[in-house]
Amino acid sequence: MIAILIVALAAGAASALMFASIVSGAAISILLFYLAPLPLMVTALGWGALAAAIGGIAAASVLGALFGLPYCIAFAMMVALPGWWLGHLALLGRPIAGTAGDSAAQQPPALEWYPVGRILLWIAAFAVVTTTAALLTLGMDTDTITGTLRRGLLKMLSAGETQPGSDIERFVDALVIFAPLAATVIAMVTLTLNLWLAGKITQTSGRLNRPWPEFRSTALPAMALVALLVAVAVSFVGGMLALLAQIVTTALVIAYALVGFAVLHTLTLSLANRGFWLGGIYAVVVMFGWPIVAIFALGIADAVFGLRQRYLQTRPPPLPAA
Repeated sequence: MIAILIVALAAGAASALMFASIVSGAAISILLFYLAPLPLMVTALGWGALAAAIGGIAAASVLGALFGLPYCIAFAMMVALPGWWLGHLALLGRPIAGTAGDSAAQQPPALEWYPVGRILLWIAAFAVVTTTAALLTLGMDTDTITGTLRRGLLKMLSAGETQPGSDIERFVDALVIFAPLAATVIAMVTLTLNLWLAGKITQTSGRLNRPWPEFRSTALPAMALVALLVAVAVSFVGGMLALLAQIVTTALVIAYALVGFAVLHTLTLSLANRGFWLGGIYAVVVMFGWPIVAIFALGIADAVFGLRQRYLQTRPPPLPAA
């Protein structure tokens, strides 16, 4: 127990330092800020959710004492809570119905692990909550929020100028529209990447107490598509409700895009130069951004038409799982 407590406090200290580094203004602090959940996720996967909870509470308390209550709340919502809960879900398993362990060999029964698609939905929920909470610190209605964002961006981009030019104003107006959506995308991507990295680190160290998930089979629940359609419809009603619906829509679009990558990994199983094609697609998406729309469409098509199931039924994969 003492060893677990030391690991928990060390992970909490590392996360707190990475989170607080943003006040330095250094470029590297941005990367450290987004990787702040990683130590707690590694602790949750390798030493248990309780250790991550202890580390998160300790880190939030220290940050609150040093920098004030807003930093404590921000760390708890953006780092500690997602790190603890996502690590807990990743290790959540239950015996598969109809199976039993080998008592003679002292082997436990086969386990069904918490679906990766549902973990993606939790990541989307955290992205929506953190982005919404950040916007509510600027105001309680869309006019106040957009006005505060616009003034802050104008002040930042027109530093040294008494009167910002029309080009800067148009650029800022576009940023104000897309800033909440971009924040949601960043939250989705960074949380997903942190959880994947934490899994790789614990697997490499031999402390991952579960088999590595088969990401090719990742799928969102059917109700996620219904939620996406409802969110898209509400996005046009106007006001604060529309802004919140746009944030939810963005989170679900990224979730389906991640499913689209899983579909892509399945549909390319029989390709001879599979690694080259996948690497090229990932590079194009990272470099240009907009091709993610095609990957999202692939995820939606699989949800509606079952592309992976049809492919595997008609053309069994000749290559081993990757």
